[in-house]
Amino acid sequence: MSKQVYLTGITTTGTPHLGNYVGAIRPSVEASRIASNRSFYFLADYHALIKSTDAALVKQSRLEIAATWLAAGLDPDEVTFYRQSDIPEIPELTWLLTCMAAKGLMNRAHAYKALVQENDESGSSDPDKGITMGLFSYPILMAADILMFKANKVPVGKDQIQHLEMTRDIAQRFNHHYGELLVIPEVVVEERTAVLAGMDGRKMSKSYNNTIPLFETEKKLRKSIMKIVTNSQEPGEPKNPDESTVFEIYRAFCDDEEASQMREDYAAGISWGDAKQRLFEKVNETLAEPREKYHQLMLSPDNINDILDVGGKKARIESKTLMDQLREATGIASR
Repeated sequence: MSKQVYLTGITTTGTPHLGNYVGAIRPSVEASRIASNRSFYFLADYHALIKSTDAALVKQSRLEIAATWLAAGLDPDEVTFYRQSDIPEIPELTWLLTCMAAKGLMNRAHAYKALVQENDESGSSDPDKGITMGLFSYPILMAADILMFKANKVPVGKDQIQHLEMTRDIAQRFNHHYGELLVIPEVVVEERTAVLAGMDGRKMSKSYNNTIPLFETEKKLRKSIMKIVTNSQEPGEPKNPDESTVFEIYRAFCDDEEASQMREDYAAGISWGDAKQRLFEKVNETLAEPREKYHQLMLSPDNINDILDVGGKKARIESKTLMDQLREATGIASR
């Protein structure tokens, strides 16, 4: 039986936060330890250029995210761990897929539609004001990331499911024209923890500036958690855990028994201060050891880059093989 290929990446535009850990880093590290899996993990620095023109930020973020994965338990000897930008076959495959991707499909991408709506609501005469082709074509680059390494399983947050569906659509169209060369991927979502709310109740995102950094100091972690927005219910009043950001984050870090106990305490009227303190203690306990490893790793950036260099060379063995096949199939092979 052939191994299942798992693949996931994180865009290098900021410091990793709790949402990244729960939605991508933790499940992907767990998947990497399954003997029947082949795992590919990458730093999505091409994607970062769509969102940021700050070169220093992208470079620093790349180091921070790499160190985060390693501190969380990723073994670079057991997986393929690489920078997206070290694989020149990815932008080449992106072009081949662009020639297969229907514009109407791209028009339906959530991120693009949201920006068009913003322009419309602001009264702009140009619905595409401020929208680059990088942003518009983002799902195609993501498809290339996935299809390049024949991923079977792709762990993503719920907000990324549409991109996986687009990837499947584009790959099927390519295969229809050129033969069964691309593997059709399946999305993997851990329902209860796939997308975390941030401090203001919206999705935890750097775009909303509502994140809780993953490996900040214990003191700053507690301060961030205490800032989570709650309603005005007093101690003693029953509270609904299913409408609580505090409970949502707690549920992502605790076991079923602890979650059940917290639900009972919500029903009994736990104070928001006590609920937040319990959340802090659980998150801090979980992250204490990897936080120490992370700060040690960040003291030696050359060691991190050496690991990524090795991973990039390993990844290119496979990416070059597939691109040779695709070049031949599409008629653009050199001979």
